[in-house]
Amino acid sequence: MNSIDQLIREQKPFAVYRLPEEADALAFCGENLRLIRDMNELNGARGFVVAPFRVSEKHPIVLLEAPQDAFPCAVSDLEDNEPETTDTGNIFYEKCSEKYAARYGVFHDALENGGFDKLVLSRCEDMKKPHDFSLGRLFRSACRLYHDSYIYLCYTPQTGVWLGASPEVILAGESRRWSVVALAGTQPVLWNVLPEKWDAKNRREQALVVSYLRSVLESLLIKASEYGPRTVQAGALAHLKTEFDFAMEDHDHLGRLLEMLHPTPAVCGLPKEESARFIEEHEGYDRGYYSGFVGWLDPEHRSDLYVNLRCVQVLEDTLRLYAGGGLLRNSDMESEWRETENKLHTMKRIIGEEDDSDEA
Repeated sequence: MNSIDQLIREQKPFAVYRLPEEADALAFCGENLRLIRDMNELNGARGFVVAPFRVSEKHPIVLLEAPQDAFPCAVSDLEDNEPETTDTGNIFYEKCSEKYAARYGVFHDALENGGFDKLVLSRCEDMKKPHDFSLGRLFRSACRLYHDSYIYLCYTPQTGVWLGASPEVILAGESRRWSVVALAGTQPVLWNVLPEKWDAKNRREQALVVSYLRSVLESLLIKASEYGPRTVQAGALAHLKTEFDFAMEDHDHLGRLLEMLHPTPAVCGLPKEESARFIEEHEGYDRGYYSGFVGWLDPEHRSDLYVNLRCVQVLEDTLRLYAGGGLLRNSDMESEWRETENKLHTMKRIIGEEDDSDEA
């Protein structure tokens, strides 16, 4: 495979991804792209999918159709042997910004008076590219630091360059066995010990997502087994996770299922459509492909699609980092701000922005 930077200079679309717990990545490049503006067009499709938070003319679903020469590659082979990024872990919390505080107020008022059960408020932060910035090294560092997450790096002319380290499956499976995951509720992991207790706000967040996924599956007459909630670790953060496992004979309508699942309350809110519109009108920026989903889609074989969380958009001179958190009526602004700081730190560790310690 040509160098990643060379592929981008030549505007050749590519995707490289590593599944959780795997040692090697899968990579391919090609120019056979489909731009999709109706999720149902993913029915029967095969290839690498990059879907936005909300499909629009500006932000279509991009399908990099599967070429014949997709191949496994060692993560260490993706770039030259530049020094690895230092594994850094301290979080130096920034003071809650006035912009975030103002938007939090708008969202919280809507929760109290607008009939919403949950809303997700996100933000982005720009930082200058390091002088020795390397996409290959960034990908390798993500793989090394977040062994339990789905790591991807992709480029298309429509989406630009994105890299993520996501812990959240939106749909995965092969043959007849499939699964979806409710991942909601967040706490820092201190001294590498998972928290044993969760407050009412976090448990309520998890329950809302579980209820939504359950209702989607039931509406399609899918009988699923539920496992959870249990506490899982993703980097320096812990989450509550419930997994739905189910059999699915018909693999030809995955697009329809994805349309019903996405965006889940974990990244949007409830009610779904009203929350999505509220976010677009009041969040103050365009999420684009943040909180959409990415991954390999292959109805006849293996599919692994993940919510595009803990991600960075690579721009010409800057890196744009994204993070969000679920708000309920009993949310606390300072706690929510610190949660976004913790999530932004996932990418900052990869980039090598800060120094390390065991405390999050």
